[in-house]
Amino acid sequence: MKILITGGAGFIGSHVVRLFVNKYPEYNIINLDSLTYAGNLENLKDIENAPNYAFERGDITNEKFIDELFAKHNFDGVIHLAAESHVDRSISDPNQFIMTNIVGTVNLLNAARKSWNQDLENKRFYHISTDEVYGSLGDEGLFTEETSYDPRSPYSASKASSDHLVRAYYHTYKLPIVISNCSNNYGPNQFPEKLIPLSINNIKNKRPIPVYGKGENIRDWLYVIDHANAIDLIFHQGRVGETYNIGGNNEWKNIDLIYTLCEIMDKKLGRAKGESAQLITFVKDRAGHDLRYAIDSSKIQKELGWKPSLQFAEGLEKTVDWYLNNEDWLNHILSGDYEKYYNQQYHKR
Repeated sequence: MKILITGGAGFIGSHVVRLFVNKYPEYNIINLDSLTYAGNLENLKDIENAPNYAFERGDITNEKFIDELFAKHNFDGVIHLAAESHVDRSISDPNQFIMTNIVGTVNLLNAARKSWNQDLENKRFYHISTDEVYGSLGDEGLFTEETSYDPRSPYSASKASSDHLVRAYYHTYKLPIVISNCSNNYGPNQFPEKLIPLSINNIKNKRPIPVYGKGENIRDWLYVIDHANAIDLIFHQGRVGETYNIGGNNEWKNIDLIYTLCEIMDKKLGRAKGESAQLITFVKDRAGHDLRYAIDSSKIQKELGWKPSLQFAEGLEKTVDWYLNNEDWLNHILSGDYEKYYNQQYHKR
């Protein structure tokens, strides 16, 4: 099989690329990434020379480029992860989210449809989405695959739009699609604008830890490697036309998560108990901030046998250890030097 993974240099995408390259040596894995601020080829240094791996730099919003890419490689499958994903950025600049998440997805759908034409056997277009399309929960209840969409931010609205389009291509053109909606991911290689790596870095450097509002917002946290394993299962065994929710069954208030991180970091860094918690700084709440997300992942567990492998305490400690042991990676991100890696590694070839 020849599989296109979009956004494969990003946080989740790099873990998916690594898993597929290592687990399926008989597959050819093509990683497409535009290497915007969140795409970092240093995430994949361990597999960049694998014989079944190739990297293509390009933008999914460029229709001509995408058509040419499909003609060049004749893909059997697409795992579509490329997206603008940071809610705060979507509030300040929604247009980029519309272009990447909606127009980019349509370009991929059209290219797959043209490339596969009527030969749809053993083909698959897998679209990865978010639980944020479902809106916000109260104190009780879980998002299921049947939950009505109610997006509240430009980011979640753009992802909801792309979900609807993917389903429309299934119903209208019989394109063989699957969709998954996941909860908040955490783990190694996450860009440090997100809550957990941002907090780890600020604690390490004794900088204020920004917490929106009173920190009462609740999220369901999913370890990124568990997510990659779920993606593997859905791509190979998920039923065409179906949606699968992927969650960690692991709800935490933001403020409780931050306090736990502070405790872990105090131990790791040899600080006095409670020292890092003094860095917590409450800031004005995000506009349209959803109160609670929680995923019911019973469908993927029953149908495909997937379940989270880690308890959150273990996953959080592994994540802290990774960031503390990979200071060069983090420093390259913060300084912008990670962009140099592409030039060094690919322009010399």
